Amino acid sequence: MQLTEIQDQFLAMGINIATITYDSVELLKEVQEDQDIKFTLLHDEDVSHVNALGIRNLDYDPGDRAYGIPYPGIFLIDPDGVIRHKFAEEGFRIRPDFANVLEAAASM
Repeated sequence: MQLTEIQDQFLAMGINIATITYDSVELLKEVQEDQDIKFTLLHDEDVSHVNALGIRNLDYDPGDRAYGIPYPGIFLIDPDGVIRHKFAEEGFRIRPDFANVLEAAASM
């Protein structure tokens, strides 16, 4: 996971990281331990938050193994809860450019 490679740079800027996925809590705990992830992994099995944010990949129907998967993306949210920057991709194989994300984070 590329985010784990740069997590310390965000933490050094005083920026907290959280991810959201529909994966089970058990799987998230396992991944967090195995990959030395220092940030919060949020569980959204019913995809209510993914739907509220409008980031669910609509290519998959309920019952499909991939139903609920969000588009890859990053929101930079200020301390008041306002989204200041959004980085998003349509395909799951492509991730936002972290150099751009770090630059935007440093400007906040």
